[in-house]
Amino acid sequence: MTSNVQRYRRIAPFYDFLDLPFECRRYSALRPLLFEGLGGRLLDAGIGTGRNCAYYPPNAEVSGIDTSPDMLDRARRRCPTVASAGRLFQMDVTALDFPANSFDAATASFLFCVLPGDLQTPALRELGRVVRPGGLIRLLEYVRPRDRLRRFMTRLWQPWIHWAYGASFDRDTERHVPAAGLEVIESRFVFDDLLKLLTLRAPG
Repeated sequence: MTSNVQRYRRIAPFYDFLDLPFECRRYSALRPLLFEGLGGRLLDAGIGTGRNCAYYPPNAEVSGIDTSPDMLDRARRRCPTVASAGRLFQMDVTALDFPANSFDAATASFLFCVLPGDLQTPALRELGRVVRPGGLIRLLEYVRPRDRLRRFMTRLWQPWIHWAYGASFDRDTERHVPAAGLEVIESRFVFDDLLKLLTLRAPG
């Protein structure tokens, strides 16, 4: 079985090129929503090639993690301020090497759709642990659409999405939130019924 580290080693050189149409048509307009109202010490979990860097709040001190060293190499070039401050780390979101309450808030874009079902709750729980009590966690994720045509199209896309990214439209991250001890503050679609923005609150 191909691990995600192996998968992203393979795809890292082409990742931004493959994502460019989606970045232009969807993601660039949605990424600012991840950071609305956030500041202070932020964790960008699954930073990838650093596409979120252009949207970080000016008053934030951001740290980024990713399991893939190849993706982090690209993030270092795209996020020079974060990189030069030594705040880019190769790290697994299910086992974060940060003390509790290290961050005021955390974000993740298209990370949880890559995590298999048995890792959803541990990853959410870890984000809740490293965020201060009452702090926010904001996720931007794909879901399986309800619309019949879009649902059919995502099933056609599924084999490629899994091969390239290890991702699925069926992770249903929101369902795992209570088991992680977090609270859903907001859940809304931000692109048709395909992309959802979740705002969660850490216990406290």
